[in-house]
Amino acid sequence: MGPGDGRGDGLDVLTMGRIGVDVYPLQTGVSLREVQTFGKYLGGSATNVAVAAARHGRRSAVVSRTGQDPFGEFIHDALRGFGVDDRYVTPVPHLPTPVTFCEIFPPDDFPLYFYRFPKAPDLEIHAHELDMDAVRAAGVFWVTGTGLSQEPSRDATLTALRARGKDGITVLDLDYRPMFWESREAARAAMREALPHVTVAVGNLDECDTAVGVREPYAAATALHAAGVELAVVKQGPAGVLASDRSTQVEVPPVPVEVVNGLGAGDAFGGALCHALLSGWDLERAMRFCNAAGAIVAGRLACAEAMPTTDEVDEVLREAVGAG
Repeated sequence: MGPGDGRGDGLDVLTMGRIGVDVYPLQTGVSLREVQTFGKYLGGSATNVAVAAARHGRRSAVVSRTGQDPFGEFIHDALRGFGVDDRYVTPVPHLPTPVTFCEIFPPDDFPLYFYRFPKAPDLEIHAHELDMDAVRAAGVFWVTGTGLSQEPSRDATLTALRARGKDGITVLDLDYRPMFWESREAARAAMREALPHVTVAVGNLDECDTAVGVREPYAAATALHAAGVELAVVKQGPAGVLASDRSTQVEVPPVPVEVVNGLGAGDAFGGALCHALLSGWDLERAMRFCNAAGAIVAGRLACAEAMPTTDEVDEVLREAVGAG
């Protein structure tokens, strides 16, 4: 499929999960107790993936919920500004829109502080409210581990996956955040319930360990296949990424970058993966494209606003070939 070509009249990419406002310091290398100024940005992993896919020309939408407050209104403005369909983002009047702060200590320390109390609205997604026709019709349906962490979101996520029936490209972003779970074992049980219903699983080594109890990359890919996944994408940090589709395995090194903020790089990778899978690329081309997209965002401050266009990613890849 080319950009903009979905399945029938459906969306190219439909994501479901976390949404909120990122409040990032404009000073780096210092604690929040010392920061004087901040920037306000659209955030949330599933949301960032939808934005990233839109930057590649894909028709995308996100299923989520906000508070009925000015931050919630900001989220709708931002989604529309990025060309992401916001029709499935609805308010929860009694809960505030989540806010996330971070500290920035390049190259590899970016503590996150989630303010999702008393409960995040994006965990109040109910199965009976979902547009199952849209879920079934989307070229890519993308869900996250966080969406499995509490009810009613867990039931809604699993109900949507069952309704889709592994038709098309169905992705579970393992997305393990310990603060959202009672224990790693609870997260593992929930993810193992979801894995048989997806065709693609994406996660770093710790997230793979959470999902299938294995941390070694090739063993993790094998375990994900055994759980029913057709394509396993295992991110290994400085060692690059491993992709396995049962018949083929490729390892691709990362693209060197001077890191500004590592947050959001994985979501850029995710949006690029949606584009690559819809384009029908082979695994090596897809992983190189995804790595380059992630590197671009790691070199920028924000998450959603930092998502690159296809031309920007292609330029980075050309430069990498030239440098090699």
